[in-house]
Parts: sequence; C-alpha cells; structure tokens
Amino acid sequence: MTPVQARTALGFSCAGHTISHIYEPIFYVVALVLPARFGISYESALALILAGKLMFGIAAPLTGWLGDRWSATGMMAVYFVGVGASAVWAGLASGPMDMAVALTCLGVFGSIYHPVGIAWLVRTAVNRGQALGINGAFGALGPALGGVSAGILIDLFGWRAAFLIPGVLTLAIGLAFVWMLARGVVIETKTDARPEPAPDRRDTVRVYIIIAMTMLVGGFIYQATQASMPKVFDERLGTAWEGLFGGGTSGIGVAVMLVYAIAGAFQIVTGHLSDRLSLKTVYVGMYVLQAPVLALAAAATGLPLLFVMILMVSFNIGALPAENSLLARYTPTRWRSTAYGLKFVLAFGVSGLALPLVGLIRATTGDFAVLFLLLSALAALVIIVGVRLPDERRRSQAKGPAAEPAKASAPAAE
Repeated sequence: MTPVQARTALGFSCAGHTISHIYEPIFYVVALVLPARFGISYESALALILAGKLMFGIAAPLTGWLGDRWSATGMMAVYFVGVGASAVWAGLASGPMDMAVALTCLGVFGSIYHPVGIAWLVRTAVNRGQALGINGAFGALGPALGGVSAGILIDLFGWRAAFLIPGVLTLAIGLAFVWMLARGVVIETKTDARPEPAPDRRDTVRVYIIIAMTMLVGGFIYQATQASMPKVFDERLGTAWEGLFGGGTSGIGVAVMLVYAIAGAFQIVTGHLSDRLSLKTVYVGMYVLQAPVLALAAAATGLPLLFVMILMVSFNIGALPAENSLLARYTPTRWRSTAYGLKFVLAFGVSGLALPLVGLIRATTGDFAVLFLLLSALAALVIIVGVRLPDERRRSQAKGPAAEPAKASAPAAE
C-alpha cells in the first residue's frame, strides 16, 4: 500500500465514521418538532428510531462477515450509497410509519461502518492507537455536526432539510469513493501493516468475556446520554444561555456540537496514550473518571451542566481507542470485521434498549436525574469488572528478563 492509498483509506474511514454518527443526533433534534408535525407525543416521536437503532447493531455481525469474506471496500461503497439514500427517504417521509421505515433502513446500512470501516483502518495503521484516536475524533464530529446542523436547518428551511441535505452530501461522498475504488486509489488489503504476536489463548477468552460486558455497558451509557442530551439542555441550560448559543433548536444544536467536538478531540489524547500505556490502564481509567461525573449530571444546571456533559461524554468515548485496540489485539486478522460486528451488536444494538428507558424515566419522573444516577452505577460496574483484564505491558516486562538468560544459555547447551 502506497502512502497516498494509506492516507486515502484513513480519509474515507474518518469520513465514514462521521457519517455513521451524524444522523442520530439529527433525529433527536428533529424529534423536538415532530410532535407538532405528525400529531404525536414527544415520547412517541423518540420511539420512531428504535428499530433503526437496534438494526444498527444487530445487522453488524452479518455486514462484518461480508467484509471479511467478500470485500471491505465493496461494503464501504454499499454503506455510503445506502446511508445517503435512506437519509433522503427520511427527509421525504409523509408520516410516522414512513419515517420509522426510513430510519430502519438507515440503521441497516449504517451497521456496515463500524465492523468493516474500523477493521479496514486497523489493517492499514502502523500506530494503531493514534489512528483509532483520530478516527474516533471524526466519529465524535458526527454528533457535533448533526446537532448544530439539524438545529440551523430546521430554523432556516424546516425539519425535512435536516435529513435531505446531509443525505445528498453522503451520496456524493459515496460516488467519490466508488470512483477512487475503480481507479485503484482505494484498494483492498487483508494483512496488518504492523503484525503482532499471537496472544495467549487464556488471555483471549478472559478479554472476550470481560469486554463483552464492558462494551454493553459503555454503549448503553453512550446511547442514553446522546438521546437525552438535547432535552436536558432544553430544560436545564436556561434562558440566560440564549445569548451564548442562540435561541430555538439551533441553540440546543450548538450546545450539543460543543460537547461532542471537545469530546472527540479528547480521543486523540487517549489514542496516543493507548500506544504508550497499558490498554487496561487507559480503558479502566476512563470509567474511573466517568462514574462520578455521571452522578453530578443528575442535578447540574446552567454552565455547570455544560461542563459536566463535556466531561462525561469525553470520558465515555475516550475509552474507545483502547477498547478497539484490545479487540484487534486478541482477534485474528481474518475474523476482525466479524468480531467488530459482534461488538456493535452490544454497543449499538442491545444497548439501543437505552432509548425506551430514557423515554420511560422521563415520562415517569419528569426529569433525567434517575437516569444519570443509574448510568453512574453502571460505570462503577465496568471498573469492578475491568480490573480483571490482562495487563500486557506488565506481562511483557515479566517475560523480558526470563528471555535473556534463555538466550545466553543456548550456546552452553550446544
């Protein structure tokens, strides 16, 4: 792979990651105005995306398997075109059922990126943590752009434009990808740019068991936070912040953008740390920082609420470079897309059940305080389980001294 091909792969992988996360926050902002447009309650509007969220994770193992067995670049082409077309459909939806079907298709095509795009990136990266950190920053850019663009487009052109304009842009990126694929600028690759020794089988089993639980909890926290944030800002930032962010849905969108933009940049830091420290230290450390901040979110208002949201999202998605590196480290290359697909069944599929929980808690209590206290308890659970992960750097240091005497004694044995 040439440097141009490697940079092109990183560029399309990062663009794909942004796109994969841009449509959910668009919908959550659109959901604030759908009750008046479709004649339904806010909770019913929020439920329209549930099937799409579930398919976003449930379909991931199949799309990952196709990426492993057929073509990663072919699946990425299907991803860009399918997501763009589904977004345009959502923008043209005539009612709640039409919107729900369009969002379901958006979830099916959207399920391609994480298992296929991240595995494709991991194979091309020499500094894996750094590449995943940059890629993660672009992923966080999706919610940042999604929230603010939806708010501005709704205020200027109406809610349909919030889906139609990003959908057309996604289709354009897809056509550019297909063109570069045909010209050989984008290529398929099946081997790692930086191969690693095979892990111990016992460690692999332990990592898979532990990380399955932690990925489910981390995804649940992410989904619940993203779904509730626009409404929390709407209710708790107060009118004093209209001068800073602007009024209406665009002001809420700007606040959401600020949170995810800063949190995304933080992933570059944690990606850098993942290349230099133990993956276990970085991964568990993010939840140690996250648990108390989630508890603070239960009662925070005004400017403190904004700071708390920035910290809690930063620590939540800051764990992802280490998490994806752990999964890559303990998975054979030929099965990596499939493994990432299984991950996102948990991270985006099963954890999508956070959405009805958000609606239920909001309808029952009239607020989100109980939700954030529950999420804090779940983060504490990850800490308890995560300390059982193997510490690779400590183990390699322990093996190092033992290896030297073995080499020294070899000539004497001969």
